[in-house]
Amino acid sequence: MNTTLYTVTIPVFIKSLENLSGFIDKAVLHAEAPAEGASAINLPELMQARLAPDQFPFVKQVQLASDTAKAFAARLNGEEPVAMADTETTMEELKKRIDATIAVLKEVKPETVDGKEDAQVTIKWFPGKFITGFGYATEYVLPNFFFHVTTAYAILRHNGIQLGKADFLGAISLQDLA
Repeated sequence: MNTTLYTVTIPVFIKSLENLSGFIDKAVLHAEAPAEGASAINLPELMQARLAPDQFPFVKQVQLASDTAKAFAARLNGEEPVAMADTETTMEELKKRIDATIAVLKEVKPETVDGKEDAQVTIKWFPGKFITGFGYATEYVLPNFFFHVTTAYAILRHNGIQLGKADFLGAISLQDLA
């Protein structure tokens, strides 16, 4: 497979969002049947849990991971991203948002991303500035996306959800040596 702007973004977002959905599954399972010796979890409280007082809660971390991923191709092409209301109040609603985000990403065609490395991307909260498509992907979108996925993971871990590195990484495309 060739390495392109598309291959290092869209499939990466999809895989990580699928993993994030798996984190939520584990949180719900824990709430329904905590492991022996583990504390019970209140899911509405977990939705509002945060690592620090000045950080966004779990629900917002998931929303921002979604927003960052679904906005990438749109902004790269000078378009407005698909809007999603930030109204999720349950883990089930967060999973539906993740599914909807993955559906948006699966509609992105490689040709709408590849070749846009030098495109001028503008972001409304940086008025009068632009960043190249490549810089947008590597300096802003990927780090920002993983910041929110990692923070969501850390909030769940901090609150006793049994997640490990394998949950974060997901399946790895290992191949047999020739």
